[in-house]
Amino acid sequence: MNINYYFSRFLAKKPDSPTYQSLAALQNKHMLHVPFENLDVLSQTPIIIDLERIFQKVIVNLRGGFCYELNGLFGWLLKESGYEVSFVSATVKKPDGTWTIEGSHATNLVTIENQPYIVDVGFGDSVRKPMPLNGEVVRDVSGSYRMTNVAEHMYDLQRWEDDVWKTLYRVSTLPKKLTDFTPMCEFNQTSADSPFVHKRLVTIATPTGRITLSGETLTVTDGEKKTKRNVSEEETPDILQNHFYIIKGFY
Repeated sequence: MNINYYFSRFLAKKPDSPTYQSLAALQNKHMLHVPFENLDVLSQTPIIIDLERIFQKVIVNLRGGFCYELNGLFGWLLKESGYEVSFVSATVKKPDGTWTIEGSHATNLVTIENQPYIVDVGFGDSVRKPMPLNGEVVRDVSGSYRMTNVAEHMYDLQRWEDDVWKTLYRVSTLPKKLTDFTPMCEFNQTSADSPFVHKRLVTIATPTGRITLSGETLTVTDGEKKTKRNVSEEETPDILQNHFYIIKGFY
């Protein structure tokens, strides 16, 4: 895989040294240029945890992906850039208060000067900066976030909403291999219980908010302003290209 080609995919370059500032800049740029999307799931194109294959899809073919693809690739890029990185698993908390299958989300744990951070570019509408595990509140255009320790090796990623801290997912800091997520990757492509098999979901961060295509609804968030409109199937290819940089013929 060509590391410089990957950096050019999201208008970045390899940092001179593995600092926090460089890490934060890379994460933010990645989320501004590489969408989270499930188009292969809906077209029943197999997603296999193989970084060479994922590189071809996401970097060469200018696509997005879901957590195993995006965080898998980004973790590799960070390792190649000199960062200390481990793949770790998380369990997502659903809006109704229940949990998804334990450990089904893949993300990255990056350690800089003995300080560990969760660095996630594959969770859609979420924090755009590295999240320290020490409870420090991190703010960006998407909201305020913190990590809170709930048990040994276990932390909750929380966002401040409606005057309370709401848990987005619970992460284990015990390291894993990316291939350990193969059963969950297969589940999320094929099971009727997967949130990704029922409707199209494509979302990307913008400097002032986020753009999301969910089913037939296009939502544009710009600061405090949010607009929604229905999208026809005829419009969809142009929407995917103009808003998410996904070109017809590559999905």
